[in-house]
Amino acid sequence: MMFKKTASAAALLMTLCGVHAEVFAASGAPVSSSAATLDARRATLNSLLAEQWEYKLRTDPEFASMLGDKRYNDQLSDFSQAAIDADHKAEVDFLKRFLAIDSKGFGVQEKLNKDLMVQQLKQEIAAVRFKEWQMPVLQNSGIHLQAPEMVAMLSFVSVKDYDDYIARLKALPRAFDQTTTQMQNGIRNKLMPPQFLLEKIARQCDEIAAMKLDDSPFTQPVKKFPADFSDADKQRLRSAIFDAVTQQVIPTYQKFAVFVRNDYAPHGRKEVGVWSLPDGAERYKQSVKVSTTTDMSPEQIHQLGLREVARIEGQMLGVAKKLGYADLKSFNAMVLKNPDLHPKSRQEILDLYTKYTDQMYTKLPQLFGRLPKAKVTIMAVEEFREKEAAGASYNHGTPDGSRPGHVMVNTGDFADRATLSIETTSLHEGVPGHHMQISIAQELTDLPPFRAQGGYNAYVEGWALYSERLGEELGFYQDPYSYYGHLQDEMLRAIRLVVDTGLHYKKWNRQQVVDFFHDHSGIEEVDVQSETDRYIVWPGQALGYKIGQLKIIALREYATKKLGKKFDIRGFHDEVLGAGALPLDVLEQRIHAWVKTQL
Repeated sequence: MMFKKTASAAALLMTLCGVHAEVFAASGAPVSSSAATLDARRATLNSLLAEQWEYKLRTDPEFASMLGDKRYNDQLSDFSQAAIDADHKAEVDFLKRFLAIDSKGFGVQEKLNKDLMVQQLKQEIAAVRFKEWQMPVLQNSGIHLQAPEMVAMLSFVSVKDYDDYIARLKALPRAFDQTTTQMQNGIRNKLMPPQFLLEKIARQCDEIAAMKLDDSPFTQPVKKFPADFSDADKQRLRSAIFDAVTQQVIPTYQKFAVFVRNDYAPHGRKEVGVWSLPDGAERYKQSVKVSTTTDMSPEQIHQLGLREVARIEGQMLGVAKKLGYADLKSFNAMVLKNPDLHPKSRQEILDLYTKYTDQMYTKLPQLFGRLPKAKVTIMAVEEFREKEAAGASYNHGTPDGSRPGHVMVNTGDFADRATLSIETTSLHEGVPGHHMQISIAQELTDLPPFRAQGGYNAYVEGWALYSERLGEELGFYQDPYSYYGHLQDEMLRAIRLVVDTGLHYKKWNRQQVVDFFHDHSGIEEVDVQSETDRYIVWPGQALGYKIGQLKIIALREYATKKLGKKFDIRGFHDEVLGAGALPLDVLEQRIHAWVKTQL
């Protein structure tokens, strides 16, 4: 989605006071559990879940489009303050109504539906005080990148699809103007990203605006008209799209680039840590809790990271010594200079991802009883955003399978990238990682949509990192350099625990993060730089990977110990994936309950 709307009307939070004191019916009138039958209360919950989901799709039309729901394909989200305030008011109302439902007698999953929705709404309401919507644009996210990126996620099979798309293009100036207004509010409230990153945003906008029309991501739909379109429709639609891009989209990007460079960037904050923002310590505390779904403190996470770095470093040194190197520094220096460990072209990177993905598909039945129906496609990251993009990422497909999941691979600066980590990363982003977990969740028909399409960072990223280990168990990473890359990717996630808390809790500067990377890994420089900037603007997000992975490993060890010969790895994995993404404490309860049933 382009933007997550929240609200600034802090006074509305006061309406939550005392909400737990009594139970209300959906109309607001107090009722007792005895006044409603179990079936009626279940129906009320299901109806309210459906209503909330419809509200979500209606107010976040880009998200609806990504799911294959085309009802709002001609619309963009409203970023105005009035819409943000209305959204917050709606969340408060939904929370009150969900809390009013007595879940006594509900089944485990029914009760969990209510509890997870309540938790989600409370978190969103609690985050209002931080006014994150006043920092809506970063070097790796924001409307300027997500608008063109989204084009590849849309399906164009009817004339209406194209006409809806043209309406969206024409709405972009309004959306950018509303975003600009929020950024101006951020200047006044000292809610600013780090100054050194803001020039990147202006450059990105300049580059998108300067693209030749035929190369622009916004004109790509005209290259794939369905065969049954008439010549007249093709000509009209092509002309309308080119006119919209020329007359509205390009001038909008040019105007936005000038604003960012001349009016916005000079006010950027000088310190990189989130601690330097208003309520910085509380901001980070909230981010850590949401990202990890635990009560771990930044200090606990920092120390965990240091322990994991030391452990993995020992494993990496063992590989280096087997290959004839006395220390990691000399081994990493060799990797940088060895042409055999670097791709020769963009296509070679894509081919390797495809090779390793296909290899894992044949082995999935050994580890899973339930397999995803949805397919996955390997694609290159669009060149307009590859400078600040991660090495690889995943975009989920539609629930109906009309659009496959996309593993987006960064092929930019290919000569400066190493091939060592491609095998392990392909498992993380594709199967059995993100693609498998998210696709299975979307295919669980007994879950309400907010759970089937939901995601808890520590669970989602923890599962993907855990999936990299499954390749090791299956006998992959036969090439010792690929195995080293596998360990180095795990090291990256351990380093994240140290440097994210270092930046935002211990007040490290940017160079300290870069130095820590260099001291404890051989990660290529292009990734060190982009990763460091990512942690600066997404405080807390990078913590979920290792914490989630360690929890899943611990739960597997628990189940193995308790069940002994009864332990079935396929049953365990199906149970982990069988209820959609979950907070880690809820996942633990689920696995413990499963173990009891197996006994």
